[in-house]
Amino acid sequence: MAAAGRSGAAAAVFRHSPPAQRLLQAGTGSRAGPGVSSGSAPGNRLLQAAVALLLARLCSGSVPDIAAHFGTKTRYEDVVSPSLNLSSSASAQGCRPVHLTAVIRHGTRFPTLKNVKRIRRLSELVHRAASRGPSAPAWLREIQQWTQWYTDDMDGQLVEKGREDLMNLATRLAASFPALLSEAELRDGRIGVKTSSKHRCVSSAQAFQDGLRRSQGRSQGRGMSESRSGTADQDQDQGEEYVHEVDDSLMRSFERCRGYVEGVETNASATAEVNRFKHGPEFRGVRDRLSERLGLDPELLTPDLVEAAFFICSYELAIKSVHSPWCQLFTLQDAQVLEYQCDLKQFWKRAHGHSINGLSSCPLFHHIFRTLDRAGRPRRATDAPPEPASILIGHAETLLPLISLLGLYKDKTPPTAANYQSQHTRLFRSSSIVPYASNLLFVLHDCPRGPRLQLLMNESPVRFPGLTQDLPLYRDVRATYRHLLDGCDFYTECEGRPSRAPNTEL
Repeated sequence: MAAAGRSGAAAAVFRHSPPAQRLLQAGTGSRAGPGVSSGSAPGNRLLQAAVALLLARLCSGSVPDIAAHFGTKTRYEDVVSPSLNLSSSASAQGCRPVHLTAVIRHGTRFPTLKNVKRIRRLSELVHRAASRGPSAPAWLREIQQWTQWYTDDMDGQLVEKGREDLMNLATRLAASFPALLSEAELRDGRIGVKTSSKHRCVSSAQAFQDGLRRSQGRSQGRGMSESRSGTADQDQDQGEEYVHEVDDSLMRSFERCRGYVEGVETNASATAEVNRFKHGPEFRGVRDRLSERLGLDPELLTPDLVEAAFFICSYELAIKSVHSPWCQLFTLQDAQVLEYQCDLKQFWKRAHGHSINGLSSCPLFHHIFRTLDRAGRPRRATDAPPEPASILIGHAETLLPLISLLGLYKDKTPPTAANYQSQHTRLFRSSSIVPYASNLLFVLHDCPRGPRLQLLMNESPVRFPGLTQDLPLYRDVRATYRHLLDGCDFYTECEGRPSRAPNTEL
């Protein structure tokens, strides 16, 4: 592993405590239906996996027209239309998949404590000061009667819909790559699963494993884990065993990067564009229209409370599949402004805005390519086969720096507080790049002319910068990133640069 690669890894045993179990089940979405029978043909499983994603959207009932603009709080099914068979184009070239590395964001979650407090303040303000009367529209009366049900102990926990997000993703990937993601490979410990230590990620790792079992017609495991060191929780009543390794040095490496923490995360000047936009004409226009609809003094609505109203709409849809009356407060144009504010934050704080953002993911970058190197290495007939799959469960804050380091979704002109009107066709959109359960897939194929690497973002093909094929030779991909493969040293990049002034190279 890279410097700081395995040093922070901890293999641990996890069991859902009763409170956590209740939180997981608090979303109103029902448990996913029975798995596909073990005798199902791969084509049938592919079709059923695709239908499951479509049903996730259709079963929501009325979906607000702003559903695809919630930034990192967007539902996967509102922005993603995955291909039916992700390996079909490679198969047509005589290729065979030999390894999959998947970097996956956790599924749908409750609000974090910070946003629970914002929502509570907004709800109290609306109940105390919003205009009332028989002439108020029905949706406004519903807002005034809305019960604030989010509690502090929810604090970012995975909800039942989030479990389904990861189970359904696993089912679809297993249908596309049955030789790599079989339940037998998982049971034999040949599929590596690493996760962030955050509870929502651990729960997502477990749900992904349940999805693999479901794709083979097996029952779901519940509440039982096994560490890589072999320590198992022997409670046979709990069902299948979960195998995962907590490794924050990979999945939360940004926390350990001093150049990033001091230069960007805790440095207000690094995200100054976000603050400027919050006090600019577009955001003020949203605030003024929101205050008029609620009958509130505009000065009472701080930027945080404007965001809180938008978040309520997104959380109610994502967690409960409800078209909330709070959504009526925003037009599509309002939602696009608030989405841009989220994109500014993610761009400057996590992505291309500062080079140290991407460099903070050097450990993960090297881990991925070392894994691919091992999988693509020529072998004698007597050699053990490579690990078929590596599943890495983290956060939007895990994916965005890696995407930035790889040079994906990089616009010629960076987004700023002053150029909103010229950014409508931008590539960098957090809603479509990092919704809940977003994923970056590296699929290595054995092909007639040598190994080839397929890159998919949210189950759709994307091209490596500078390469013109969807399935380039692996050696060409390595040549593209030679400067990073030969460098990108975590200690040098994170400890060896000035700590307070971020590198603003774009």
